[in-house]
Amino acid sequence: MNNLEYKIMEDIENTDFSAIVRADLKDSYEDNDSLRPQMLNDFLGQEGIKKNLKTFIEAAKQRQEPLDHLLLIGPPGLGKTTLAQITAHELGVDFKVTSAPALDKPKDLAGILSTITERTVFFIDEIHRLKPAIEEMLYIAMEDFELDWIIGQGAAARTVRIPIPPFTLIGATTKAGSVSSPLRSRFGFIPRFEFYTQEELASIIRRSAGILEVGIEQDAAMLLAQCCRGTPRVANRVLRRMRDFAQVEGRNTITLDIVDNGLKRLEIDELGLEKYDREILLSIIQNFGGGPVGAETLAISIGESMDTLEDYYEPYLIQCGLLQRTPRGRIVTPKAYDHLGLKYGENGNNQGTLF
Repeated sequence: MNNLEYKIMEDIENTDFSAIVRADLKDSYEDNDSLRPQMLNDFLGQEGIKKNLKTFIEAAKQRQEPLDHLLLIGPPGLGKTTLAQITAHELGVDFKVTSAPALDKPKDLAGILSTITERTVFFIDEIHRLKPAIEEMLYIAMEDFELDWIIGQGAAARTVRIPIPPFTLIGATTKAGSVSSPLRSRFGFIPRFEFYTQEELASIIRRSAGILEVGIEQDAAMLLAQCCRGTPRVANRVLRRMRDFAQVEGRNTITLDIVDNGLKRLEIDELGLEKYDREILLSIIQNFGGGPVGAETLAISIGESMDTLEDYYEPYLIQCGLLQRTPRGRIVTPKAYDHLGLKYGENGNNQGTLF
């Protein structure tokens, strides 16, 4: 290493990256109380993704090469971060994780990549939020496994390329359309996560209940799965609350009556809608005649940010057929009126029939 490269590395090493790299040791994921599966065979659901990924991992291990870069697309809570961790475990390599908003300057990215070992899995959550300068640096790192570092300013500026160990980048995003085309094209495998079926969620709930050392009846697991928005994160969150209800009642098994009463206390209905979901529908019906209403206006009326409305609440309401997005705005469907116990057109103007 020449003096120039030594100076660059010294500058990188003097930067504090403790706020960027949140976990870089596999041991931190070996907690027995964790509900996250550690191996691919323990990961339930997403069978098509699992089958392909298992093949790609086995091929990479046989060649002793890093796995090709992955871009995981899907709504929150479906297991993107978990699958990234599993990939590192299956490969038997180090795992480093950060999020795009935490990468403020190019030297933040350089600091992480200059300290990785060969074939490390580097996970970036919400990768669509990367800053342009960092994204440009990432292009070269992904393709050539080098860091492009600029020394000096103005006419005296020059570029130095520093080699880094071959690694696997796994990006996760909830907004696939916001990932730039040059970045997207550099990923070798781009799976899209789907919402889980009721049977898959019931299996996840039974597995999680075993880890939490609490029993759960089959029909109780199925009812719980029905009310969890097709999302394992929600299922595990609600399961923990059911365990609390059972424990306070002095029972070590979650029964159907505990789940039924617990869901009522948590104000979760049979479709998995929570109080806030119903308030969104009621706001459109009562304040805007059933729609159409713009997303920004609706967000203000319910006191929520537009991003949260569009990314968290609306996808499931649309999936359930309770809400429509139209060029003129959001419209509540007749099914939503039935679910809320209202007569279609009540407090509304029936404009939903026009779309």
